[in-house]
Amino acid sequence: MKQEELADCLQKCRRKLKSNLKEKFQCVFEGIAKAGNPTLLNQIYTELYITEGGTGEVNDEHEVRQIETASRKPHRPETTIRQEDIFKASPGRDEPIRRVMTKGVAGIGKTVLTQKFTLDWAEDKDNQDIHFTFPFTFRELNVLKKKKFSLVELVHHFFPETKEAGICRFEEFQVVFIFDGLDECRLPLDFKNNETLTDVTESTSVDVLLTNLIRGKLLPSAHLWITTRPAAANQIPPECVDMVTEVRGFTDPQKEEYFRKRFRNEDRSRIISHIKTSRSLHIMCHIPVFCWITATVLEDVLKTREGGELPKTLTEMYIHFLVVQSKLKNIKYDGGAETDPHWNEKSRKMIKSLGKLAFEQLQKGNLIFYDSDLTECDIDIRAASVYSGVFTQIFKEERGLYQDKVFCFIHLSVQEFLAALHVHLTFINSGVNLMSEEQTTSWWSKLFREKPDSTHLYQSAVDQTLQSPNGHLDLFLRFLLGLSLETNQNLIRGLLTHTGSGSKTNQKTVKYIKEKISEDLSAEKSINLFHCLNELNDHSLVEEIQQSLRSGRLSTDKLSPAQWSALVFILLSSEKDLDVFDLKKYSASEEALLRLLPVIKASNKALLSGCNLSERSCEALSSVLSSQSSSLRELDLSINNLQDSGVKLLCTGLKSPLCRLDTLSLSGCLITEEGCASLASALSSSPLRHLDLSYNHPGERGEKLLSAGLEDPHCRLETLRYRQTHRSYACELELDTNTVNRNLKLSDNNRKVTHVEEFQSYPDHPDRFEHCSQLLCRTGLTGRCYWEVEWRGEVYVSVSYRGIRRKGGRAECWFGFNDQSWSLSCSDEGYYVRHNNRRTDISSSSSSVSHRVAVYVDCPAGSLSFYRVSSDTLIHLHTFNTTFTEPLYPGFMFWSLGSSVSLCGLSV
Repeated sequence: MKQEELADCLQKCRRKLKSNLKEKFQCVFEGIAKAGNPTLLNQIYTELYITEGGTGEVNDEHEVRQIETASRKPHRPETTIRQEDIFKASPGRDEPIRRVMTKGVAGIGKTVLTQKFTLDWAEDKDNQDIHFTFPFTFRELNVLKKKKFSLVELVHHFFPETKEAGICRFEEFQVVFIFDGLDECRLPLDFKNNETLTDVTESTSVDVLLTNLIRGKLLPSAHLWITTRPAAANQIPPECVDMVTEVRGFTDPQKEEYFRKRFRNEDRSRIISHIKTSRSLHIMCHIPVFCWITATVLEDVLKTREGGELPKTLTEMYIHFLVVQSKLKNIKYDGGAETDPHWNEKSRKMIKSLGKLAFEQLQKGNLIFYDSDLTECDIDIRAASVYSGVFTQIFKEERGLYQDKVFCFIHLSVQEFLAALHVHLTFINSGVNLMSEEQTTSWWSKLFREKPDSTHLYQSAVDQTLQSPNGHLDLFLRFLLGLSLETNQNLIRGLLTHTGSGSKTNQKTVKYIKEKISEDLSAEKSINLFHCLNELNDHSLVEEIQQSLRSGRLSTDKLSPAQWSALVFILLSSEKDLDVFDLKKYSASEEALLRLLPVIKASNKALLSGCNLSERSCEALSSVLSSQSSSLRELDLSINNLQDSGVKLLCTGLKSPLCRLDTLSLSGCLITEEGCASLASALSSSPLRHLDLSYNHPGERGEKLLSAGLEDPHCRLETLRYRQTHRSYACELELDTNTVNRNLKLSDNNRKVTHVEEFQSYPDHPDRFEHCSQLLCRTGLTGRCYWEVEWRGEVYVSVSYRGIRRKGGRAECWFGFNDQSWSLSCSDEGYYVRHNNRRTDISSSSSSVSHRVAVYVDCPAGSLSFYRVSSDTLIHLHTFNTTFTEPLYPGFMFWSLGSSVSLCGLSV
């Protein structure tokens, strides 16, 4: 009977807890705290993109930078998780998952995710094996910083149903604790020095309770789910987290799904189409709360401006958002009409106070505020709830225990916009430049009533933003510059005593930004400046490069630093999936690689073969491999003069715990035993599964080192190639006697050609070269082919289209002097290559002369490679990368009398 009573008591307690949690979480106020119209969570909930993996590493970059990086990630299969399966181990994972950390930027949906998990449990939909789900927020726990509780008392305090039922032995049940918002935690969380606690009935500080619960010392059977913004992830030691997940927000289809759910009329298609055409809006819609802001604005604009233009920039969007909230306040609280002016004395004062708070707290890096912060900005604490109620969508108030009030803006971007508005209004209305260290107007300007120079305001804001190591002012700067446009100022005219900068100031600001872009900036800073130009409606630099790309006339040899930055911005902003990046499309050079490094970092596969790269490139690529935001999985560095020193640098990146490279090709990179030793040592800590080292010189010891590396239990390598394979494509060449110039003599059964002085008596033929001492082979090549020749004197070993001219000057006929042919010049002085009359010398390190050369052509891949053959080893000389539009015919040209070429027989 007693057992039955206990079971009945437990059942009643669970029912009551579920009922209360259901009441608490079944409705959401999108983006807002408590006012407005609630929406059923199940009705509005759009599945979020949650991925397994990642680390608890700190990422203190501005979250908009992180969103932009995420939006550029190539679409590849990842381990995705549904919120109801958050504690379920993935296939092949033996150990149970007890502690999960979920990372995600502000507004991405972490809180709604935990609410949906709790609601589904409370509605008996999922996870019914769990007896109790206890959701906490760190904001609630912050106000208990100085109080003492046992774990049982803490649960009883927040969930009195358990106290009423007399439940104290939680170790007998399946329990889930949810702790939402680690980034807002004001508790020390001193894992190193806090005392160990194992008794759930012993009282101590909330801080000690939490650290012991997370460490597994207290109630080790409990499941814990902690959510955080990326910058705070390292507050919990990695060994205290069993699995890290990341909320990526909305994928592109999920963005559309959100707007389709939100709008159920003919406006829906127009809204979705408009968001897609504005890159900055489309990126920001990755964040659910920004989707809500966008929907709020576009709904109002479509209703009030029939057929009018929709906001395109972030600044326009946020100004409209402010106007919409002001209109709502006038109608809902002041009894006004829709036609009344948006701004009155009360609303002006409110916006200015909130702007001051936003700016001052942004400078301190604070995202949540307390009563004292409001007092400092002349906000009446008693009226704070009015601010929260009236401008709920902009500013929200949350109550913790004992009615302590915590305030925050609904999203970091709203705080940054209001901060920028505060700086703008302060300057326009009083002439004070808050972005300058010298924040007073000069006596001279006061005496003669000079108008302050707004150019200085914008330039000092640009300078301050560029000095920030993590980009925390990036979005603020975009808003501030956007507010300088007269069209945007017209929308907030009621807040201004007069309008600000004119077109001349904007032109100066644009010029200043372009000068900064020309400097040696990081990719992230440069990209933000392009977004700034977008807010200023200046697209000239980008359009200039786009036009060259479209026409196919982009000459990277003549690009200025600013134009290189524009190219990077275009490629990273492109709607096209950054799956495969081919450097040769732009320039097969080290400068191009270093300039386009951010694009390589954002790509899934980078083709860099035959691009004249050296040790310097390896150092740069190593930094890409060890970057947290790198998407690179496949890297082809074949046929570059990297040598052992370059490989050693590359191995630094391969050993990084953040490296995710799967496939690496180092074929023909002049690597010896020393480079193999570096690679062998990297294999134990590298994620590499495929490594190509063919056409190098590992030697016997190098091969042994690599084989030993493969035996390491931590090595993940599945395929390793270090043998030459081109010879498997060997083809038998046959000279075309109808093309042979009369100064060339055939011998050795037509397998040798010698340049002679006396004319040979060949019959007339339209295919014969009339004045050039050269000839072609009979069969055109369309696949993969390999051949070797021995030479003497001075000769050109070539391939050509069949249509090359037979009569005329050298530009039309000679191999290598036109766009019809490609040549390797061989002489005792060394080698060089020529195509379209452009000569490229080959470095002396790889061009020690041997009188045997090899040619390998891969027509479908557009690759033509020349090698010198030394002791049966191929040493790479040069690779042409292009697109072959016709079959290729091997050919030979002779410079001096006595020069000769002999076709070599090859055994495959």
